[in-house]
Amino acid sequence: MTHTTIKLRQVGNSTGTIFPKEVLEALHVQAGDELHLVRTERGFEITPFDPTFDRAMQALERGRRKYRNALRELAK
Repeated sequence: MTHTTIKLRQVGNSTGTIFPKEVLEALHVQAGDELHLVRTERGFEITPFDPTFDRAMQALERGRRKYRNALRELAK
């Protein structure tokens, strides 16, 4: 599937949509999971991956390298 159209629907005072089964399977998500809407140069991207988690993991990696010796000593 390279193209699909989804319709926005009124859900109480909010607006929602229903994703086709193929889209949910491709994203590896199910009812109750969270999706993140990320603004990109081309518009918006819907992803199950939290973009702030990736930045936090990069910061952790930098700190882990910088304080490698201190962390090793604390682990003893």
